[in-house]
Amino acid sequence: MLPDFATILLGAGLRRWMGLGDAFWTGLEKLVYFVMFPALLFNAITRTKFDFAAGAPMLAVGAIVLASGMALALIARPLMPISSIAFSSRFQCAFRFNSYIGIAAAGKIFGEQGIAVLGVLIGVMVPIANIAAVTALARHGETSLWRELATNPLIIATITALAWSVAGLPVPEPVGQFLSRLSEATIATGLLAVGAALKWRVNVRGLGSEIYFIAVKLLALPTVAWFAGRWFGLEGIYFAIVVLFASLPTASSAYILAARMGGDSAGVAWLISVGTLVAMVTMTVWISLLV
Repeated sequence: MLPDFATILLGAGLRRWMGLGDAFWTGLEKLVYFVMFPALLFNAITRTKFDFAAGAPMLAVGAIVLASGMALALIARPLMPISSIAFSSRFQCAFRFNSYIGIAAAGKIFGEQGIAVLGVLIGVMVPIANIAAVTALARHGETSLWRELATNPLIIATITALAWSVAGLPVPEPVGQFLSRLSEATIATGLLAVGAALKWRVNVRGLGSEIYFIAVKLLALPTVAWFAGRWFGLEGIYFAIVVLFASLPTASSAYILAARMGGDSAGVAWLISVGTLVAMVTMTVWISLLV
């Protein structure tokens, strides 16, 4: 994982040293999110046979992981010395996941099959995570939940690719090469965007709650995935992918949502930034237990 996390740190450095401006990085993130990442998912899923019988328990475990993150956050709420809006903003940091880092890791361990399996898991879990996050912040913004879901490029790419595969349709060679070119550039570009999105600030008053959210996301949820996966009888790539999924740090889109809906975006930015750095260690440990 060192090359991947080094790419993230490079993105953070480039943001501060090259003076490219917020418009450049915002545009780059949109390019990856709306064009390159969907192309990678469609390409990987249509080129790999997904065993729905074997993968269904993985999807159930993924849902359990998300539900566990939500429950652990809510249970600790009475002990947190933060405002209601601050908690609503941080709540999503207990279960949302960084797809770019996950795809990089899955591809490194299992190649294109790993990307395809994680892509299906991401496509199913994104609506669940988005519904919970938007609902928690609904009192503070005017974002339409259903519009967010209906226009989410990851969901659209996953559903389209699965339907394409089930129908047995071939991907024309020129189209396949075109998608492959985009796919090859997606991971590096996405990780640079992750690094550029890292932001810092210190809030001593809420430090205990922030440490708790990071511990839930990076330690508790992978543990839940491990035991739930074994209980469901998951093995091989499906077990490894769901544990990897659970070990991912919070996505930078959590910051965007908090800012758009009038939440505590600064607090969420700190959680994402510190959690991503801590994940360099925790993800390495979890992956070492899987391979």
